[in-house]
Formats: sequence, C-alpha cells, structure tokens
Amino acid sequence: MTNIPPGLENKGALNQYASGGDEKNWLSYMKIKQYTNAFIVKDDHVLLGYKKRGFGKGKYNGFGGKVEPEETSLQAAGCKEESGVTAPLEHAGSLLFVSEGVECAFQIEIYRTDTYEGAITESDEMRPEWFSAIAPTSSSAEVNLKGEGQASPSIPFSQMWESDPVWFPLLISKQKFVGRADFTRDGEEFKLHRWWYATVSSS
Repeated sequence: MTNIPPGLENKGALNQYASGGDEKNWLSYMKIKQYTNAFIVKDDHVLLGYKKRGFGKGKYNGFGGKVEPEETSLQAAGCKEESGVTAPLEHAGSLLFVSEGVECAFQIEIYRTDTYEGAITESDEMRPEWFSAIAPTSSSAEVNLKGEGQASPSIPFSQMWESDPVWFPLLISKQKFVGRADFTRDGEEFKLHRWWYATVSSS
C-alpha cells in the first residue's frame, strides 16, 4: 500500500480502515517518545479516566504512561497507579501522534483487557468512570454523546482526542490496528488536521 504515512512502515500487513483531513503534508518530527495506554472493556462497558492534571487535562483517556529506557511497553503498561486495579493486558494497537510545534512525536502502544482485580479507585491524576462500550456501526463514529436513555453514558468522544472516535470501534471489537494522527496548534489547543488508520492482518 503506497499511501501509508511516515512512521507506520514495517507495522505488518495493513488494510486501510479510515483516513481524512486536509491535503497538507504529514508533519515532521525529530524523535519519538514511547508511551502506553490501557483500556478495561467488560460487560459492554469501557473504563476511562478523566485527566485531572498535566498534558491532556480535562480529557478522558485510558490508563498508562511513559515507557522508561529499561522497560518494554508491556512492562510500562498498567492500570494500578491511576485506577487502583491490576489487569492481564493484551496488545491491541499502535498509534503515532504528531503535533505542530512539538519536537517529539508520541508513539503510543494500546493495550486492552476484559478482566481486572482490585477496587477501582480515583488517583491524584485520573478519575475512573465506566461508559457504555457499544461500538458504533461505522467509522463515521455516529455516537450518542449525551448517553440519553441508557443506564450508563456513552463514550464521551466530545471530551477525548479528536481522532479517538475513528479507532475506538476497533479497540472494542478486538481488531488489531495502527494509525497516525497529526495535530496543528491553535493557541493552547491542538486541532486534528490529518489522520490515517488501518487494521492489521493476522497473516
């Protein structure tokens, strides 16, 4: 496939799933910082954390952090520090985030699990909350952001990174994926301007 964005080469046999944005070139970056993000999906619900401080404050996301030089991404992945629980994680996908004016791109390895142990607990950094994980029927991510008429609110995509609605159905359905999203800067805000996602074939 000739239109694979820079940084996603050598990620296996890719089948383009969704792409969009403007016609600007993909942003350049000097180096990559490695991060992890873990999600608990159980009984048609997903556990997300509301970020209370630091980068991404005010957004919902999974649980994770920076990969230290002596660690693998799996060793760095976990939910204990931010949610109070431990879980057997499986690799689900790989994302590359590039932001205008930021020297380093973020390489984020995504993990998920269907089970966990312990009591879900709020931390100084994250407030865990359950949301309905009924997957959208298409990559257009037509979701009910208000959660009206449901026992649990729908996934709050309006309070997440703009590209999350595209790849989240793949996470929920256990389809391995890769993707890249580029963001331009508008003051203190980052705005999505180009994205590309693919599923990864098992063979």
